[in-house]
Amino acid sequence: MHVIRLDEVEKTIPAMEGAKGIYKQIPLSRKDGVPTFSFRVFTIEPGGHTPFHQHEFEHMNYVINGEGILVAEDREHELREGNFALILPGEKHQFKNSSENQDLLIICAVPREYE
Repeated sequence: MHVIRLDEVEKTIPAMEGAKGIYKQIPLSRKDGVPTFSFRVFTIEPGGHTPFHQHEFEHMNYVINGEGILVAEDREHELREGNFALILPGEKHQFKNSSENQDLLIICAVPREYE
């Protein structure tokens, strides 16, 4: 068993080309003995965004705090605290913070092999 608070997890700037104003924390990963999925938490500052990208695995997301937009190839989805989002393998996507004064915090679960 492993228990940790998010404020105890190191916050890093991910090396993602096309990203702006984001930080990553990894509270649960293979180093903690997870058998299947790692949990990452992304903080996206006002005006910030992830790159518009895709990958070969699904990931599941939960909005902890804030408001934003999940951009897909064919539409945009508004996000706010309490929303869940499933992104399937191969789907192009981007998270944007749509607030002018509040961070967007998102939990992102990915296969542990990805971390």
